[in-house]
Amino acid sequence: MKNITCATFLSVLIGILLQSMGWGGESPSTTELRPKLDIRPKNEKEWEAGMADVKKVLYSSARELTRYFPEQKIPVIEVTPKGGPITLYDRGPNGEIRVKLNTGKLYWAQYSFQFAHEMCHVMCDCKPRANPNHWFEESLCETASIFVLRKMAQTWKTEPPYPHWKDYSKALDNYASERIALGKTPEGKTFKVWFKENEQDMRLKSTDRARNNIVAGVLLPLFEAEPEMWESLVHLNEELPDKFRSIKDHLDAWRRNSPEKQRPFIDKIIASFF
Repeated sequence: MKNITCATFLSVLIGILLQSMGWGGESPSTTELRPKLDIRPKNEKEWEAGMADVKKVLYSSARELTRYFPEQKIPVIEVTPKGGPITLYDRGPNGEIRVKLNTGKLYWAQYSFQFAHEMCHVMCDCKPRANPNHWFEESLCETASIFVLRKMAQTWKTEPPYPHWKDYSKALDNYASERIALGKTPEGKTFKVWFKENEQDMRLKSTDRARNNIVAGVLLPLFEAEPEMWESLVHLNEELPDKFRSIKDHLDAWRRNSPEKQRPFIDKIIASFF
C-alpha cells in the first residue's frame, strides 16, 4: 500500500467535509482533470427545494459535460429557477454568466436536462450574433441535455450525490428515453431528406424544439461514441457569421478553426447532413 502524505490526507478530508456540507465540491475519488466550477443558485424561495440539494443536482449535471473541457476557464454561473430556460447574453456586474431555468421543487431530471442545455450554450461561447444557423447550436444543446441525463443515470447508480438518491438514476434514464423517442426521424424518410425539407424553417426559427430533437437524435450517437469531442464546441462560433451563411459554410468554419484531432469527428457530423 502506498504511503499517504499529510497533505494528501488533509486534501481528502477537506473534500469529504465539503461534500457533507452540500458545497458541491469535487468528490474525493475524482482524479480526472476538470475545469473549476462555481455555480450559485439564486432566489432561494423560488426553487421550493433545499438549496444544498439544488446545488448538488446542478453541479452533477454540469460536470457530466464540462469534464470534456479540461482546459476551459468557466466564469461564475448564477442560476435562477424561473424565467427561462435561457442563458442571458448580458453578464452580471462581475462577469457572471446568468442562467434562468423553468423548473423547481424536486424535479431533479428536469433541472438536469435544462441546465445541461444551458451549459452547452456556455461552452459554445454564447454571444449575440446574427446567425441563421443558430438552430445547429440549439440542436447541439438538446443533444447535450440527453447525453448528460444518460451519463448521470450511470453515475448515480454508484456515486449519487447522496446514497439515498441512488434509485433516482432510473428516473434520469427514463427522462432521457422520453426525449430520445421525440427525436426520431419521421417514418419513411431519411434524415438527409428530412433536413433538406426543414432547413429553411429552422433558419427562421432556431428554437423549434420538435426539429431540434430530430437533429439531436442524429448527433447523440456520434457524441456518445466519442464524448471527448464535446471540447470541439469551443470553436463553433469563432468566426462571426453573416445572415446569408449556409449551414455547410458554418460547419466548414467550425472544422477549419478546430484542432486537427477534432476534424475527423466534425467530418462525420457534416456527412450526416449532406
